[in-house]
Amino acid sequence: MHYNPELSIVIVNYNAKKYLEQCLGSIYKSSPQINFELILIDNGSIDNSTFMVKEKFPMVKLIENRKNEGFVKAVNKGIKLCKAKYVLSLNNDTFIYQNSLGELLKFMNSHPEVGICGPKVLNSNGTIQHQCKRGFPTISSAFYYFLGLHKYFPKSKTFGHYLMTYLNPEEISEVDSVSGACLMVKREIIEQVGLLDEDYIMYGDDLDLCYRIKKIGLKVYYVPTAQIIHYGGVSSQKLPYKGVIWFYRAMYIFYKKHYAKKSNFVVSIIVYSIILIKAILALGINLLRRKKIVGSKKP
Repeated sequence: MHYNPELSIVIVNYNAKKYLEQCLGSIYKSSPQINFELILIDNGSIDNSTFMVKEKFPMVKLIENRKNEGFVKAVNKGIKLCKAKYVLSLNNDTFIYQNSLGELLKFMNSHPEVGICGPKVLNSNGTIQHQCKRGFPTISSAFYYFLGLHKYFPKSKTFGHYLMTYLNPEEISEVDSVSGACLMVKREIIEQVGLLDEDYIMYGDDLDLCYRIKKIGLKVYYVPTAQIIHYGGVSSQKLPYKGVIWFYRAMYIFYKKHYAKKSNFVVSIIVYSIILIKAILALGINLLRRKKIVGSKKP
């Protein structure tokens, strides 16, 4: 339908029909002025998600996987089909506020030094998900984060480094990483640094992509003039134990890939041990909980 789109939107879905319908509806309602193509990769859903898309959103380019290939592989499959200058990777459990995609496009077009940007991401109750403006994790910042010191000293650049709680959430800011729930990147940059790292399966891929983009000298920006709601963990709730494993596995992969060679061997063993212990504890807690927790909480 859109032969020369200015934006390619890639969404991955797995058994989240209700949220997906809301997400797609919000895109078309909030962005009538944008010439975009929308590519949906369905990972073998059995909840009639694809039937709903064909019936209500026939303009969507739908790719139906026979099985769940994992989030990252599916996103990459979609990116390979993109035609526009900019690619937007968007979670299926999101709601787009009016003109937010236009705000991201305007920012990218006026800032050639920026390789990737993301909006202000909100919980359903209107509170911010600080993961939308993160610092790269260091051993010390991860330690402070797990101790929850950012909650007691939010204005401290030391204790609030990982979630960058010291930044004004209403101001456009340069950050290390934005949230994979919604991020916009130049397609030529992906061609330069490579697709998402498929070792991650789910979680960590956004952090890794931002790290590689900053490594080539481009900037990452948080743009709160654009806002979305992210309900969080909808598809991964269907796989609560695998989701926990994928989450902590992503920590291990990121550290091994980017930090291990620069770290002392003993320090690396300590880091790996902490990740393993936290994963075991998280799995144990999930076994006992009626309502499962997947990934990280969204403070």
